[in-house]
Amino acid sequence: MNAPQEIEVDFTDEHMLGDHMADMVNRCVATHRGKKSFSCVLPTGHSKTLTFDEIGHYSDAVAAYLREDLKLMPGDVVAIQSLNTLAYPVLAFGIFKAGLVVTNVNPLYTPDETNHQLKDSGAKVWLVTDLFGANVGECLEGTKVDRVYKLSLLDFFPAAQRHLLGFAMKYVKKVIPPFGAKPAGTMRSIIASGEAHLARGVDLASYTKDTKLDDVAFFQYTGGTTGRSKGAELTHRNVVANISQSNRGDETVRIDDSLILILPLYHVYALAVGALNSMHNGCHVVLTPVPRPLENLRHAFEKFDITILPGVNTLYQGLLQQKWFTDNPPKNLRLCFSGAAPLQPATADAWEKLTGNAIYEGYGLTEGTCVVSTMPLDQPPRRGTCGKPIPGTEIRIVGEDGKDMPRGEPGELLLRGPQIMKGYLNNPDATSESFDGDWLKTGDVAIYDEDGYLSIVDRIKDMVLVSGFNVYPTDIEAVLTKFDRIAEAAVVGAKDETTGERVVAHVVRADDGLTEEEVIDFCREHLTNYKVPKVVRFIDALPKSPVGKVLRRELRD
Repeated sequence: MNAPQEIEVDFTDEHMLGDHMADMVNRCVATHRGKKSFSCVLPTGHSKTLTFDEIGHYSDAVAAYLREDLKLMPGDVVAIQSLNTLAYPVLAFGIFKAGLVVTNVNPLYTPDETNHQLKDSGAKVWLVTDLFGANVGECLEGTKVDRVYKLSLLDFFPAAQRHLLGFAMKYVKKVIPPFGAKPAGTMRSIIASGEAHLARGVDLASYTKDTKLDDVAFFQYTGGTTGRSKGAELTHRNVVANISQSNRGDETVRIDDSLILILPLYHVYALAVGALNSMHNGCHVVLTPVPRPLENLRHAFEKFDITILPGVNTLYQGLLQQKWFTDNPPKNLRLCFSGAAPLQPATADAWEKLTGNAIYEGYGLTEGTCVVSTMPLDQPPRRGTCGKPIPGTEIRIVGEDGKDMPRGEPGELLLRGPQIMKGYLNNPDATSESFDGDWLKTGDVAIYDEDGYLSIVDRIKDMVLVSGFNVYPTDIEAVLTKFDRIAEAAVVGAKDETTGERVVAHVVRADDGLTEEEVIDFCREHLTNYKVPKVVRFIDALPKSPVGKVLRRELRD
């Protein structure tokens, strides 16, 4: 029997960084005041930096505005639909200081998806980047939102740049559409009103005096890749504990580091690792609001001395194909992390050869606040694994009968720890289905080996059953991407009258002359027969989520 992971340190409230998120933010500002906190770099190369002091002051103003002007009460929900701009940390931290709940809305959602989240979360205020404001009115139907505020990529930039760049974006490039509803204000009007309250000495501490660790901090919605998005209820205990857990042992992030955040802040990976964990460690975070095409990142890498890069497999693949990056990779890069999707060996090899830096893979999920396992940094990463469970995290690997599997055997990964969500908002059935007692059922097929390393084999729903054999798409994709004539590949299953299911490979060519027969022949050299794709479909691009996960559901459809 595979016993749950032994806990290196009993993780209790005394190991936490503070009582709640507002307390943590205030502590970070006091510790690192005067130091660079967040910078935003536009595709044009224009940039603006806020210090920890400024982040603290502006977020105080936001808190005062929300409580004094809008009369919001503890537990009320504020929705943020923003790119990676300076407005995001100021607003999120201000919402915490006001004793309210944040729900992050994906800017790429359709009006129907946005409407669903606004209704389901019960948001009363919605803060929207102007680039996505065309359908605001349509999104509001049936929601509790009574105020919408217009944000900008240029918030906190100097006035001259705001006017010049804003004119170009709106009237020359025409990327800012007419706003679909009358806004109640802007970032600047929120700050101005809030600062007036600060000047008269408003009691900020009173806003969170009754906030408890088990109160919800985020309604963080899942990506919806397996159905309609669900709101994971992440408490202050979940978030602060996960940051504390991630900072026990290896000293990952230092105060002299600059971390570039290309992944979107509305995703839990970027939010937890890129913003909150970095804030705690005094790290300088470089935000890139418009990372596509990847050429847009060039100024950020040239302007700042980047030392830490959290990414996903597809981001590393993409940068390896950018001549400006391969000709001049970051000179002082020291830590590269991968999560959210499996890291393919071919990508890891090419990256290490170019930059001299290994990529350290980890594992997490929205329902676990983010981080579940990380790779030890005092040794080379063990390829094919996503490290060891972080302190306080217990794991089980179970078979279809729910019984624990022997070490080294695949099964469903179950988790227990202080970072595991409270449940799904307004969805008791989904919550019940996702838990076995107090163990979270992840839906991921995993292996836990004798050395304590965790490997994620695949999603249970993505597994292909060929003539009774389990076939994991990631195994086949790892082989396909070793073929230098293939740029990207994704594998799904399709019904087959003879074998039950057959393997179908979707391939993005690096060589236009590549044929289906050549792909299959290559796979035969490296895979057992039942794993070899029976069908190869050539496509121009793989469908992906904003964070870079391949959307296999769309390929199956």
